[in-house]
Amino acid sequence: MTTKTRTYKINADGWSIAGCAHIYAPAGQAGEYAKLAANPYKGCGHACAYCYVPSVLRMDRATFDAGAHPRPGFIDTLRKDAAKYQACGITEQVMLSFTTDPYHPGDYTLTRTVLETLQAFGLGVCTLTKGGRRALRDLDLFRPGRDAFASTLTSLDDAFSLKWERGAALPTDRMATLQAFHAAGIFTWVSLEPTLDTASSLAIIEATHEFVDLYKIGRANYLPMTNKTDWRDYTLRILEVVNRLGVRHYIKHDLQSYLPAGYHNPKYIDQHW
Repeated sequence: MTTKTRTYKINADGWSIAGCAHIYAPAGQAGEYAKLAANPYKGCGHACAYCYVPSVLRMDRATFDAGAHPRPGFIDTLRKDAAKYQACGITEQVMLSFTTDPYHPGDYTLTRTVLETLQAFGLGVCTLTKGGRRALRDLDLFRPGRDAFASTLTSLDDAFSLKWERGAALPTDRMATLQAFHAAGIFTWVSLEPTLDTASSLAIIEATHEFVDLYKIGRANYLPMTNKTDWRDYTLRILEVVNRLGVRHYIKHDLQSYLPAGYHNPKYIDQHW
């Protein structure tokens, strides 16, 4: 008896598969964060004033901010996608999430099932969240040498965060969660984007570098308050800090024109030990 093996088309990037509904290769600025991603929910609930997602999804901001809801039939379709990746021998990390938060303030039960499903089909996982300690529920699933945990930080000041990210966990909570994952041997990284205040981003690196393994550093777009920011000065100050502390980092495209000629700035750094 002959068993037929179905083949799938691997896209030109070498790590994404054509025809998948939920596992995809993010493009543009999002593509600087991860090779693969998935978004289990629609909406968020963190109500970040700077969030661009409602306009991208063409959702009313009030509806988006009201809370996150599971996408219908997400797990069944995710299994089909993940099986295609397994058949092709692709084991990249899949990041949750770009258009929502895996640890949003509502019912995030689905997130654990998503992580377990991706892992069952041989894929790595990474979560990017402002949910703080909510993520600790799933710490046992993260595998040293395979998975990663990340958080967005815009300030060390709780009052500043409450103004801009009123539904998100406070910075102290997010940093404590990064410490917990790092202590468990999980690769951790921080998104310093958007940069709402340059001094704050510099202070974040100084305060967290002992338990953060990588910083992804960008700027802020479409925010009038940053129109007069000296981004060249900011980039050079960032370089002084990260090189003095010896921390790994990636300077995103919008700041790369300010890098010294020949500066080593790899787009993708292995997000595991």
